[in-house]
Amino acid sequence: MPEKLNEEEIVAGLGELPGWSLANDKLRREFKFGNFVEAFGFMTSAAIESEKMNHHPEWCNVYNKVVVDLTTHDAGGITVLDFELAGKMNNLVEK
Repeated sequence: MPEKLNEEEIVAGLGELPGWSLANDKLRREFKFGNFVEAFGFMTSAAIESEKMNHHPEWCNVYNKVVVDLTTHDAGGITVLDFELAGKMNNLVEK
């Protein structure tokens, strides 16, 4: 299991991760899409990537918005897994 990152490591990682911020000790991003189908399509693709990693997001979907929070519960905070999954999610919307 990856170890919890310290504050400096988190800040450095966020500097390389467009759209993400720190909220309530979790990585957070709000994705906006053209409609519900696009939002749900993103969630489906992200779910497949998450399952491959065995690392699952906390998220909420309302119509065309998906709010994602990432943390590694077993480590008690943010780890490299959270940054890896956030990067994969960013790549999904850049396609």
